[in-house]
Amino acid sequence: MSLTHIDGLPAHILFVHFVVVLVPLTALAAVVCAVQPRYARRLGLVLPLLGLVTLGLVPVTTHAGEWLESRVGDDPLVRKHTELGDGLLPWAIGLFLMTLAVWWLGRRPVRSATAADGSPAGRGWWSSPTVLRTTAVVVAVVVSAGAVVDVYRIGESGAKAAWHGTYDKSASGGRR
Repeated sequence: MSLTHIDGLPAHILFVHFVVVLVPLTALAAVVCAVQPRYARRLGLVLPLLGLVTLGLVPVTTHAGEWLESRVGDDPLVRKHTELGDGLLPWAIGLFLMTLAVWWLGRRPVRSATAADGSPAGRGWWSSPTVLRTTAVVVAVVVSAGAVVDVYRIGESGAKAAWHGTYDKSASGGRR
């Protein structure tokens, strides 16, 4: 077994399934925990660890895919899939950083100290719990949506590359 092939089969085929499941799962967890910080507190380190595992699998999957690409013929659909696949790493990095930020914000104690003018004592307006939480929710939604859409586009192009011209659309399933 290696990072390029497992039991004689291309490892990319296995790794891609982990990425297809973990990116949307991590994205969903990041958004839910940003919206409801109590879930971030409940999950604890699981949230950033999920983001880290997801991030780690992306370059492993990409590497295995590049190995596989060098062993299939020159195909424009495979090239397009490879180009799209190279674009997932920035989204995975953003997703990991988002899970880390949401986890950290979920751990912050809620302070109710206010200054004479009603603003949070000793902090600027930018560090108020409402502004931080709203920012976390918006960034989590944007990064999560971008990552999930990118995984979808990569997966669709990979399916087209793998399956084009390999089956008969008119076959009757073996019945005569």
